[in-house]
Amino acid sequence: MIRSGFPRRALGVALLSIAAVTVGCTAVQTTQSGAVGVDRKQYMSGLVSEAALQQEANAQYSQLIAQARQQGVLDVNSAQVSRVRTITQKLIQQVGVFRPDAANWNWEVHVLNVDEANAWCMPGGKIAVYAGLIERLKLSDDELAAVIGHEIAHALREHAREQVSRQMATEMGLTVLSAVTGSQATSQLGSKLSEVMFTLPHSRSNETEADQIGVELAARAGYDPRAAITLWQKMESLGGGAPPEFLSTHPSAQSRMADLKVAADKVMPLYQKQ
Repeated sequence: MIRSGFPRRALGVALLSIAAVTVGCTAVQTTQSGAVGVDRKQYMSGLVSEAALQQEANAQYSQLIAQARQQGVLDVNSAQVSRVRTITQKLIQQVGVFRPDAANWNWEVHVLNVDEANAWCMPGGKIAVYAGLIERLKLSDDELAAVIGHEIAHALREHAREQVSRQMATEMGLTVLSAVTGSQATSQLGSKLSEVMFTLPHSRSNETEADQIGVELAARAGYDPRAAITLWQKMESLGGGAPPEFLSTHPSAQSRMADLKVAADKVMPLYQKQ
């Protein structure tokens, strides 16, 4: 029921906004559900193609790696780099379970000698792991696999593209008649991707999916999926209970560990087959 006091013009603007958001995004199937059963519908804007976002990610990654090399923090510890790359490669060998095309991505992983508990994977498989994450949390191989698997999962599910799509669709709705052209959208991808990757936290649904897929990737790669739980226990004690930057604070640590236990139990048979 429409209240008589609601301005008719404002109502029209609101409806146009909703229509712009709805029309701007279409349902896509980024991954298979896997043993953990990830099957949420995702909506992506036609203004944000997978190829365009990957191209922007590649450019930004190259710039970040060049800067790290210039600063002398790129792949400093050869043993640490070898360890990270060995684990990552085993995880990458399992991505076909969720999306076969990802096996052909131009995967790349570097270790940044920075004292931060952080890691990330950009669209298309460009990965960075910070030495501070490994050293401050004293991660086992199983726990490191949980971290990297989680970040790979974000890329497989195209969570960055989903968030950028949502932002652009919302802006289209808010601006209504000031339509965003394709060229304008492309020019915004760089700033939007940086914001999504390095500033904004992932949504609860994105984090849950990355946890679930990451646990399964680890199990299939021969790493104990229960390590995701011990990883969170370590993170709780880091910095007075604040989790590292590579994970959102939502859902809560206790809720997350409970969900991880359920996921780990589901994929234990996969781990035990290795």
